[in-house]
Amino acid sequence: MAAGISVQNLFVAYDDLVAVADVSFTVPPGYVLAVSGPSGAGKSSLLWAIAGAVSPKSGTVEVDDLMITDRPAAAAHGVVLIPQGNGLARVLTARENLSMPLLADPNLVTVLARGRGEAEEDEKLDRNVALESMDRTVEKALAEVGLEDSGDHLVEELSGGEQQRVAVARGLAQRGRVVLADESTSELDSTNRERVLSLLRREAERGATVVIATHDPSVAAGADGHAIMDEGHLTWVRRL
Repeated sequence: MAAGISVQNLFVAYDDLVAVADVSFTVPPGYVLAVSGPSGAGKSSLLWAIAGAVSPKSGTVEVDDLMITDRPAAAAHGVVLIPQGNGLARVLTARENLSMPLLADPNLVTVLARGRGEAEEDEKLDRNVALESMDRTVEKALAEVGLEDSGDHLVEELSGGEQQRVAVARGLAQRGRVVLADESTSELDSTNRERVLSLLRREAERGATVVIATHDPSVAAGADGHAIMDEGHLTWVRRL
């Protein structure tokens, strides 16, 4: 049985500024935890530490019993981060932004490498099948966020809300064992907010562990558990 997320005695600090102060909790697979609180309370730092994108001063983060020590290892282990501000490459299309992390998958890299140049016919076929499967995954994820007609648009041509939905689609396409969504509904209207929350809930239903950082009380109310961060400290409103 997968273990989900385990955070123990986590401290994150930037010089003298403590962003996360002695935080401990667990989130089992199949559950959604909402973490709310004011700006600067430490929500993003907590998610980035779980994702391996920032190094804690002390404490540990484990995902399915693997100690998280850096971002590349966490990503390879299936820890997906949907960052605040979307983190998209503005000079690429929406479709290309979704494809990039999928192309970095080690299994796909191996198949694509074998199918190049003077490869055997069966290896070329495997390569084509892999690329077609990736394309279907990308198209499905864009359709799920209502952007099936926007795949060829450059990110810089999209509105803020559309960019946020592309970022969510990119996270969904990776089918991670952990999905960390940092304010992923902040620029969305009510219809698209409900759409994204439904998709994140579906990720939990397939067995992923989902953590959402949010300012939105309705997002927190719809999660399985709800914690508040304030000045780096975490307190429970509704335990898992």
